[in-house]
Amino acid sequence: MKKIASYRDKLLELSRIYKITEIQNYIKRKKNLTTQQIEHILKKNNVPIPKDFNVSFFKKSISNPLSKAGKEVSGIYSDTTEEVGKFYKRTKRGATGLYDDTTGGVGNFFISLWRNSGNLGLGILNTIPKVFNTVSNFVSDALVNLFSSFYTSEVEKTKTNKLIKGFGIVVFVCAIGITFFTLKENYVGSDVTQSVPVEKEKLKKIEKQKEVKKKIEKKPQKKEEQKQVKKPEPKKEKSPSQVTELVLPNLNIKTETVLSLFEDVEYDLKTVRYQKRVKPIYFTQFPKDLDEIKDSKLKKETFIKIVLPLVVAENDKILDDKIKLKRITSKKMTTDKEKSWLRLKLREYKVKNSDISELNKRMDIIPVSIALAQAAKESGWGTSRFALEGNAIFGQWTWTGQGIEPLNKGKNEGHKILRFPILRASVKAYKNNLNTHRGYSEFREKRYNIRKRNKSIRGLDLTDTLDKYAQTGKEYTDILEQIIKQNDLSDFEKVQLTNSVVKKDIQL
Repeated sequence: MKKIASYRDKLLELSRIYKITEIQNYIKRKKNLTTQQIEHILKKNNVPIPKDFNVSFFKKSISNPLSKAGKEVSGIYSDTTEEVGKFYKRTKRGATGLYDDTTGGVGNFFISLWRNSGNLGLGILNTIPKVFNTVSNFVSDALVNLFSSFYTSEVEKTKTNKLIKGFGIVVFVCAIGITFFTLKENYVGSDVTQSVPVEKEKLKKIEKQKEVKKKIEKKPQKKEEQKQVKKPEPKKEKSPSQVTELVLPNLNIKTETVLSLFEDVEYDLKTVRYQKRVKPIYFTQFPKDLDEIKDSKLKKETFIKIVLPLVVAENDKILDDKIKLKRITSKKMTTDKEKSWLRLKLREYKVKNSDISELNKRMDIIPVSIALAQAAKESGWGTSRFALEGNAIFGQWTWTGQGIEPLNKGKNEGHKILRFPILRASVKAYKNNLNTHRGYSEFREKRYNIRKRNKSIRGLDLTDTLDKYAQTGKEYTDILEQIIKQNDLSDFEKVQLTNSVVKKDIQL
């Protein structure tokens, strides 16, 4: 068995570790040093002295302070009992005097009682500082001895290494366990959070599809029921900065998806007619199954909802250009950038000889009612082969470009229907056609005169000038006028995008 080293042996071991020559010399000369002498030499050489836990640490940290506190408490007890005894004796003497002298005994009794009470109070008050001093001395001595013993206690290196290694192993195992459980919970949580919303979304889509099918199969409303429909109350709109454009990708979307989207974004034509605002939703193509809608009113409304934002967006660009043209032409000096912009617009509107007045005539909006009526007539409300295969809304002809071959074309006819990559390109080409082709000079002249009189441009005032758009001439313009009136397309003349700045009618 390993022998337990004594306190003196520990001190000698310290002298060898720290190489204290004074103690080593004494040992070589075989002189016995007492434990106190060894402690004194080690302290003189700044060597930390260990405490003997079994004797000195326990004695100094616990035993001595307790005995000291006991003595002081006993002193306090003796002082208190002595004062109480004196008070009792004085009170007793006063009471006996009360019997001996009836006249003066009462007065002397109360006087002595008052004096004794005062002395007792002073004695008790004197004991309070002693109690406080005793408790404070006990706590301070215990803490000082405790921390000093920790600081000066010797710890073997092997035990220290084992302690550090054990602590490191415990920390490492805990870290691995926490990491494992965290990953497990995240994995389980991700499965739950992903699966539930997907199932909910599927259920919502199925419900929406059922509702859309009911709308498609719904019979047309009677005229009396349509007349009874009340105008919707105006809704609070978001600020223009909060409304962003929504461009739908070129996919084979279905009518059910389109109608569901309109419901999600609260796109309602009644609200558009009332508020004169439309959301910037730009479809790149018509749904392929648009013709499957049995309700003709629903089919027409769907077509208008798709085409209306495209027409309004092009008119907004024209108005911006027209305002800029007016600002530039009103200046005496123009910059190179402004001159470059003017040259670009002269080429775009096919104006010769840099005629600014002619450019001002051609650079103007197409009435929304006319654009919607012509789009409906030429594309069969978005269901024609040219509209579905080539995004050709307005049935423009071409003899040189790539187009779609008409099925019922005559032998001497070599034209094709011009195709476009997206619907908006078809609207832009239609706008350029009416604003540049010589066949529509009457349309532009009449529009310019309306603008000069500071009146609003309305489609019904200009339909008679588009007789050259189709081979049927006057019959074609009568059909356009009929479409505008039957579908109340004049309500959309002043409609603007929700994310655009309100523009007043331009005055020439």
